[in-house]
Amino acid sequence: MGDLLIEVADSVATLTLDRPDALNSLTVPLKKELLATFRRFARDPDVRAIVITGAGRAFCAGQDLRERLEPGAAPLATEVRERYNPLILAMRTLEKPIVGAINGVAAGAGASLAFACDIRIAAEGATFVLAFGRVGLVPDSGATWFLPRLVGAAKAAELALIGESLSAADAERFGLVARVVSVETLMDEARALAIRLASGAPRAIALTKRALNRSWDVPLEESLEYEAYLQGIAGATADHGEGLAAFVEKRPPHFSGE
Repeated sequence: MGDLLIEVADSVATLTLDRPDALNSLTVPLKKELLATFRRFARDPDVRAIVITGAGRAFCAGQDLRERLEPGAAPLATEVRERYNPLILAMRTLEKPIVGAINGVAAGAGASLAFACDIRIAAEGATFVLAFGRVGLVPDSGATWFLPRLVGAAKAAELALIGESLSAADAERFGLVARVVSVETLMDEARALAIRLASGAPRAIALTKRALNRSWDVPLEESLEYEAYLQGIAGATADHGEGLAAFVEKRPPHFSGE
């Protein structure tokens, strides 16, 4: 299926960028396929969580620069607006959790793709680098928005302006990744986490993702009111009733998404 491998099992969709010889760099067809896939799974009730990773030794090296040299390549501003921005927005507005299994280098827009995940787990040898400056460009695809919020203003400026690599260990230290594991166990860990997320109450998880997204840009008072509003929605779901019943009966809950 093109340059994107898709596997669905245990209510988890695993997406693997499959251009290992090009370090899984992004082409127009791959970006189109990724966007269509996220939009499709947004409507699929049988998929409750998503894992995204890369084949081979890289997660994603960002834009395929050879494609930029082809005749008829779209202007950069057009490419960002029409290909990258819709993809990042689709990930952030997807009301299902996305686990990034960062198996190797995440560079340029590939780093932005990782930043857009809800939870990131990195292999020990993984690195993050905003390599835009090396080709005279500006970080895009949400990098300048995500990074200060994920690692703080000072570290974000250093990464964006100097373009130094951030190791997996430092990424964990700065809170960019949830944990670092061996490359051999990365996919097992990522899938186990995704399966755990998929077993949760889908509506509650969707509303929680909404609240987390919104909290970055509103004051405390608005967050408190929004939490109350969302809690009213969640409290009226069948899943809340199931959760209460399971608690009283001392058994695992079985959430239907209703």
